[in-house]
Amino acid sequence: MHEAYRVLIVEDDFRIANINRQFVEKVDGFIVSDTVRTGEEALAFLSEGNELPDIILLDIYIPDVEDLNLFWEIRSTYKEIDIIVITAAKEVETIQEVVRGGVFDYIIKPVDVTRFEQMLTRYKERRHLLSSVKEMEQGDIDAMFWSKRATIPKKQRAGLPKGIDAITLKEITSLLKTEQSGGVTAVELSKQIGTSRSTARRYLEYLVSIDQVETRLKYGTVGRPERRYFPCETYEQND
Repeated sequence: MHEAYRVLIVEDDFRIANINRQFVEKVDGFIVSDTVRTGEEALAFLSEGNELPDIILLDIYIPDVEDLNLFWEIRSTYKEIDIIVITAAKEVETIQEVVRGGVFDYIIKPVDVTRFEQMLTRYKERRHLLSSVKEMEQGDIDAMFWSKRATIPKKQRAGLPKGIDAITLKEITSLLKTEQSGGVTAVELSKQIGTSRSTARRYLEYLVSIDQVETRLKYGTVGRPERRYFPCETYEQND
């Protein structure tokens, strides 16, 4: 399992910065490296030998920064860092410029917690995908850029039970497909997606209940048999 993704928060309003920190810390797999309130502090943090963050949550309305200068300085100097803009700026010109600069996402204040969590989950999905393959098919690329949810029918997404999140469910179905004929156990899946075993099992059993996943017991030489989960297509092909 990947170590937690590090997040640097650049926000001059300490109240909003604290809210953003709380939002980040609610999502498994992310930690806040630091919170800074000015462009000068942000650049100092990045240049003083600290471990670089994976993500910067950037407010572009910072008192000591003119226009998008901080955004472009970070983008040109630290290309390995992903930037997520969180701002009150709604001007089309601003949005177009940061999109052209490769921003990962753009969220307008006040921030909706669900939208925030979905964004971080999508980030985690993309990073996992990019680190797990050497080549990508067009469908994988489409899913990465367009956040397709083809693996979860719209009707099912609309009626998901409590405790089942559509984005996490999509991540799990994608992972199951990559496991080929071997399937996974709840323990194995929990390590891959960074959740508890009980959470992983809840999602797997839900997929069983909607006929997207089958189970099979695998008997070893000692101990109890393993309960392994297979996508229905894979299960049928290997029977």
